[in-house]
Amino acid sequence: MKLATYKDGSRDGQLVVVSRDLGTAHYATGIASKMQQVLDDWGFLSPQLQDLYDQLNSGRARHAFPFDPAQCMAPLPRAYQWADGSAYINHVELVRKARNSEVPESFYTDPLMYQGGSDDFIGPCDDVVVPSEAMGIDFEAEIAVVTGDVKMGTDADQALDGIRLVMIANDVSLRNLIPAELAKGFGFFQSKPATAFGPVAVTLDELGDAWDHGRLHLTVQSTWNGRKVGMCDAGPEMTFHFGQLIAHVAKTRNVRAGSIIGSGTVSNKGITDASGRTEWPKGYSCIAEKRCIETIQDGKPSTEFMKFGDTIRIEVKGKDGASIFGAIDQAIAAP
Repeated sequence: MKLATYKDGSRDGQLVVVSRDLGTAHYATGIASKMQQVLDDWGFLSPQLQDLYDQLNSGRARHAFPFDPAQCMAPLPRAYQWADGSAYINHVELVRKARNSEVPESFYTDPLMYQGGSDDFIGPCDDVVVPSEAMGIDFEAEIAVVTGDVKMGTDADQALDGIRLVMIANDVSLRNLIPAELAKGFGFFQSKPATAFGPVAVTLDELGDAWDHGRLHLTVQSTWNGRKVGMCDAGPEMTFHFGQLIAHVAKTRNVRAGSIIGSGTVSNKGITDASGRTEWPKGYSCIAEKRCIETIQDGKPSTEFMKFGDTIRIEVKGKDGASIFGAIDQAIAAP
């Protein structure tokens, strides 16, 4: 099934069930009013939402209305936890190569993760408000999952059973703030403003065989200012699958229902031609990666970060060409 949260002036919005084709929706008020309620009591409430979803898809839902992504908050508007990984090691390799440094061996066996702010997510069509262009505004196209309860010490395969929903994300980064923060030794903070999520969160059965052992084998499309810059495969080159990321979080603590785990920037390897030059035909899912590619190819970056008025659209389509999660479609704005 597909679930979204509509704006109603409150912090947590109103839960709606959305049809498979994203054409219609129906308030879930008679079952649950908030997404967190469903995550807290998944076994009891999700079958009732599934019944409503089936009615909606068959045209039998009595109070259906046209679905409007612009009315959406993030599917889970605020979460108990937002932990974002760097599951695509190619992204790390590019960054390290651009500054002539090696990737530590441990990066291939132990996931990189940071704890982001989870009290103020933004909706898929909301402006990304940033204090200054000088901060180095960047988008990051990612996949994310929402969990149920996962016990401390759960292994990677068992952790896959804790996944309830899958979403797309724009994990906005302020690149020019990152070096000084990392130099302090405590990690990201002000360099990671509010994250945006796609209109709709979906259950695993909606993904069919595109979901395979914790990886989503579909293409993440990134369109910057109307120009498609990324067509990156999310599945094959995901070094750590979502079960491994969740198990990493759960190594020393319980993970509670309503936790969101991110994949990090979806990234694909380049192809080296006979002359020794490497090209990246699938493009990029963040500008920082494009700048690293330029540094590797030409000795310096030439692509600037985002400016006020720029737009970013992130979307994943199924094998039938239909949008699965709806699109993140945002503009960069001054306060």
